[in-house]
Amino acid sequence: MPDAAASERGARIGAREVVVVVLLSVTTIVTAWVGFQASKWGGAMSISFSQASSARIEASRQEGVANRKLNLQATLFAQWAAAYSADDEELADFLQDRFPEPLATAFPVWLDSKPLQNPAAAASPFDLPEYRIPELALAQAADARADAKFAEALKDNQRGDNYTVLTVAFAAVLFFAAMSGRMSSRRAGDVLLGLGLVLFVIAASLLIAYPKLV
Repeated sequence: MPDAAASERGARIGAREVVVVVLLSVTTIVTAWVGFQASKWGGAMSISFSQASSARIEASRQEGVANRKLNLQATLFAQWAAAYSADDEELADFLQDRFPEPLATAFPVWLDSKPLQNPAAAASPFDLPEYRIPELALAQAADARADAKFAEALKDNQRGDNYTVLTVAFAAVLFFAAMSGRMSSRRAGDVLLGLGLVLFVIAASLLIAYPKLV
């Protein structure tokens, strides 16, 4: 009977050592993968931030062009209005013939609305839907891209942080598994190994659920 008990105890110890070795091996590999994912998501975050910054610069450039066009055309329209008020038809026609786009397209529409007689008419050609500066639309589109890339960068940053937390969790699994074999009490060793296994299952479940980059 003593020999049978000793044999059974030895088998349990041998089985636990196998579990410890397997847990340590798998966790080591998974920890390296988690660190790789954290690094990849950090790189993706940097790229998204850079793209957001480039889009914001492009939006600012296009908006500057649009503002210069608007200021120039507003000045030309003001000069036309002054010439029209002064009954200087020659100057008014001269300016009208040289209106750039999109003022050249919106201006006849505005005149056809009889703005001096029609109270419902637009106050100026700049208030009409026909007056569209392409650079302004480009600026708005670039701003939208910048906002989207910035939001994407924040998501990538959070994903990288999630993988960093998993790295700590798997490091704890390695600690519990390694310490379980150093306990003088078999019960204490089993408790540490159990904690390591439970933590591994939780961390592995999160790892499966998280998005990945390759």
